[in-house]
Amino acid sequence: MYRYETHLHTVESSACGATPGREYPVIFRDRGYDGIFITDHFFHGNTRPSRDLPWPDYVDAYMKGYEEAKKAGDAIGFKVFFGIEENFDGDEYLLYGVGREFLLAHPEIPHWTRRQMIRLVHEAGGAVIQAHPFRDRDYITKIHLFPEDVDGIEGINTANSANDNLAALYYAMQYGFLIQAGSDTHNKNRIGDGNGGILYETAIRSPEDYADRLLRGERPRIFYPESFFEGMDRVHVELPAEIFLDGSWRELPHEEIQEWAASAEAAVDGAGLRSEELVKRIIARLGA
Repeated sequence: MYRYETHLHTVESSACGATPGREYPVIFRDRGYDGIFITDHFFHGNTRPSRDLPWPDYVDAYMKGYEEAKKAGDAIGFKVFFGIEENFDGDEYLLYGVGREFLLAHPEIPHWTRRQMIRLVHEAGGAVIQAHPFRDRDYITKIHLFPEDVDGIEGINTANSANDNLAALYYAMQYGFLIQAGSDTHNKNRIGDGNGGILYETAIRSPEDYADRLLRGERPRIFYPESFFEGMDRVHVELPAEIFLDGSWRELPHEEIQEWAASAEAAVDGAGLRSEELVKRIIARLGA
């Protein structure tokens, strides 16, 4: 099986990044990975380049972390792929299969909506995954779920809590989403046995190849440390939530999320199971 990191940030292009792009390839290679996706924070997220730059200059500065990682990867025969993480109102999306030409061709991107983003990425042959949909952080005031038109969700993000991830898996079961996993790495010192990622039986050739697999519904296998979910009890969602359905937002009561949980557990005959075994069954049912 071929092993990949899908969610990774560099110091050059993400304001919250701590590690230069050039340092990542050898670390991941030595840990048995076959490739990584650099997914730095884009224009509406915690991006490092100044938003006041002319658009071509912003794109150049934004891609610096990826380009440094790609150069280092090429030198050791290790695959480094380009991706994007874009933010709206605390809800973030991973974009695969679009690159520099796409960004330069759309200087209107600073004004795009979620739907416009998804449409433009799809028109270019790319894929869109909602990242860590139930992330609970102090800068997030409300959970926004956008199931319409996305190509899947990040079912496991090992930089977030087990609670947030289990809620995401219940959401995936409710909508039958393709799921991927990633570690959301910002710092090389956090790379270890606790990371998550994806597995395929055949090597990913390019970002476009991965996007095509997602668009065709070719579900990756995922990996994560089994201990990640140890001791989990019932999911507790604290933030208010809303969901976009049939062209508009509606409030998502916490009771409805608990109904998703009960439905998912019933579907996998998971009542009374330890949380780590329940998660295994859910992931198996999702084909990951």
